[in-house]
Amino acid sequence: MKAEVIELITTVFQVLQINMRWMTWNLFLAFIPLALSVWLFRRQGGRSWVWWLGFLSFYAFLPNAPYLLTDVIHFIDDIRRVQSVWVITLVLIPIYLVVILGGFEAYVISLINLGYYLHRIGKSQWIFAVELITHALCAIGIYWGRFLRFNSWDFITQPDAILTKGVEEILGKQPLVIIAITFVILWGLHWFMKRITLGFVKNGVNSPTNDHHLHNIG
Repeated sequence: MKAEVIELITTVFQVLQINMRWMTWNLFLAFIPLALSVWLFRRQGGRSWVWWLGFLSFYAFLPNAPYLLTDVIHFIDDIRRVQSVWVITLVLIPIYLVVILGGFEAYVISLINLGYYLHRIGKSQWIFAVELITHALCAIGIYWGRFLRFNSWDFITQPDAILTKGVEEILGKQPLVIIAITFVILWGLHWFMKRITLGFVKNGVNSPTNDHHLHNIG
């Protein structure tokens, strides 16, 4: 009995040690577009070449946030490795929920900030269309990252590979189906999480002006 407990604890520590590496890195990448969205869309200022460079970087890194949804494949591997209902329920599931939801919430808030910016410059009617386009671009980015193993910085280091292999790959029937399914998932989850997020924010806002503003970006 004692040996089994020690073996189980050792396995849990090994699993956590392996997961903490990619979880920390992927969360870091997910929060880059969130930080950029605050700098780009929440501050007052003009659109200089630095702003446009930041805007391109924002879209290059944005797929990293919802990409964490695909890391559920690691969860399946961990279940096979641990094989303990209690550990899976009390350790693995909470950790994966925090990481995956944290990454997706970064995606949602980033788009809320983008919507705020569009509203501020008088383009509120563009918000829904821009969100749909963003979901589509991120669905492609997630496919590139998960199946072709492209990274955000490959737009700089190997743009030729993205323009050739990347574009060629997504034109096949199976990739298009995967991208379409990913798009629907992103749209549905974003719609749901956006309303929850704005609901929390709105409950903490008493100003009629701010409440009207939140209504417009929602």
